[in-house]
Amino acid sequence: MIKVHHLNRSRSLRILWLLEELGIDYQVIRYERDAKTNLAPPELLTVHPLGKSPVVEIDGQMVSESAAIVEVLCALYGPNLVPEAGTPSHWHHLELMHFAEGSVMTPILLNLYVGMLGDAGAPLHPRIQNELTNHFDYMESVLRPSGHFVLDDLSAADIMLSFPASIVGRLGRSSEYPGLTSFTQMIEARPAHVRALEAGGGS
Repeated sequence: MIKVHHLNRSRSLRILWLLEELGIDYQVIRYERDAKTNLAPPELLTVHPLGKSPVVEIDGQMVSESAAIVEVLCALYGPNLVPEAGTPSHWHHLELMHFAEGSVMTPILLNLYVGMLGDAGAPLHPRIQNELTNHFDYMESVLRPSGHFVLDDLSAADIMLSFPASIVGRLGRSSEYPGLTSFTQMIEARPAHVRALEAGGGS
């Protein structure tokens, strides 16, 4: 049995969704953010030294970091979600897997945290907004005519990029990025995604 340590309103929803797509049995261990601070509860520190989610247990071994978890699960149960190794599509897949956490999440998180500073953060907003635009423009440009990022069906890259793509709508920029908006709507309509939301307690 695979165990998923899942924090509400977090990127770990992607792992639940992937497991639902793969049809793999799993157990969800839920953690709730603090209502005042929005931070993860201290109980997660007993799971991982950084107190972060997602973390999965596979045959008793702990794996953290979303992209690493997705790669491990796809290698074990869903090789069809990853392009053939050594092909240009596989190289693009690797690029986007790392882009999802290593690049686009930086301005997304800066926008969130600097926004909490109120007027004190005002000098940083123009640069942050510019970086958000650059990264969303790039994501919009690499969407294939099929509406997916690498393959013409669901891939691991789609799983990873589903979270930053959803931020477009949360920031009220859906009209600027019709491709990303359609991608998010397509993803959220998938039965496996609906089941993942239910398994995660609605978030």
